[in-house]
Amino acid sequence: SWREAAVSVRIVEKHPWLMCFRKRGNLVELRDPLHWTSYTLSLPELADSTVGYARDGWLLMNKTRSKDVFFFNPFSREVITLPECELDFDKIAFSCPPTSDNCVVVAIRFPDFSATISTCHPGDDKWVTATYPSYIRAHRRSNIVYQNDRFYCFSADGTLSSFNPSSCTWSYLCAPQLNCSYINDGNNARKETAVALAEKEGELFVIFRSSNERPMVYKLLVSLEEWEEMSTSTFDGLTIFVGFCNSELRTNLPWMRNSIYFSRFGYNRKHCVSYSFDESRYNPPKEWQNWIELCPPQSLWLDPPPKNVLSSLHNN
Repeated sequence: SWREAAVSVRIVEKHPWLMCFRKRGNLVELRDPLHWTSYTLSLPELADSTVGYARDGWLLMNKTRSKDVFFFNPFSREVITLPECELDFDKIAFSCPPTSDNCVVVAIRFPDFSATISTCHPGDDKWVTATYPSYIRAHRRSNIVYQNDRFYCFSADGTLSSFNPSSCTWSYLCAPQLNCSYINDGNNARKETAVALAEKEGELFVIFRSSNERPMVYKLLVSLEEWEEMSTSTFDGLTIFVGFCNSELRTNLPWMRNSIYFSRFGYNRKHCVSYSFDESRYNPPKEWQNWIELCPPQSLWLDPPPKNVLSSLHNN
């Protein structure tokens, strides 16, 4: 009751919404995972395109069967084009909104034991590409995050790699190797292991999930000397929103604390599938066997729409 009374005066972050793309057509759904409401939004500009990355209200997209890559703001409908990307990339990300002077886009492909990286800034005429020795295999389900002038990705053997676009330097081992029982290797017979990276105010987090077992979360300490496994006592109100393309972190969200929210809505379409570390269980309590079940590729986390946009949308 004390916490309820404080909610009205507490300054809290806004939780992200889900943007869910339909397999056909240009209609997308915006879903509020807390208030159980959904809205339909028409985005004709997205025809025959896929989303590679999202942050700060912007989508980074590429045309299917094409080298065209572009930024798109789903609420202002603004489009910012980029040069054709010759690299057949595995992963792509950007540092900050494309309207910023220091925005940089990074596309990465991981051949065996190497990293081919293309970089581009909005307004450039072409991408700049270089290949670096890596000595590791990137985790095929790891996303990329940007933090403190570097892009980070996670490898299949538990190491963290980084790329500094300013100095064009690649480090395939920029933190101690993480020993987690969920990491697949030659001696691990688990059905599936998925990993997601997220950042928050200068800190890096990695989230593991294997089969229907509880997720495991680690935080890289600022000193970069060790990984710390997160527990119910150390979550301290943290909420993690995990998706196929991106992940978001928030703190002190009322009624969503100490939980991981996945981008899959439950079968009643009223709330997202989540895992509560306080209750040590999934909600709904179904045996979610694989990553695609929990994080479908056609959904991503996005900042909530502005009020003027929300008022013009069709409420489902």
